[in-house]
Amino acid sequence: MRKSRFTEAQIIGMIKEQEAGMPTAEVCRRHGLSPATFYKLKSKYGGMEVSEAARLKALEDENAKLKRLLADTMLDNVVLLGKN
Repeated sequence: MRKSRFTEAQIIGMIKEQEAGMPTAEVCRRHGLSPATFYKLKSKYGGMEVSEAARLKALEDENAKLKRLLADTMLDNVVLLGKN
């Protein structure tokens, strides 16, 4: 997955600007992103604080690591069972 060019703190700041009354088009223009991207980020980070977003990122990283471990284990089992 492609890394965002914005930090979680920046994304939450953009969402708070929009929620404070700034038009979405103005927020998008100031930060150089499309409205579709803004709403995608808002659906993921809306209502969060920076500490919660950091925790979410840590959990996503851990989940990705566990999925890779599971895939490797399953592949090892296929190879071992295939040799019998």
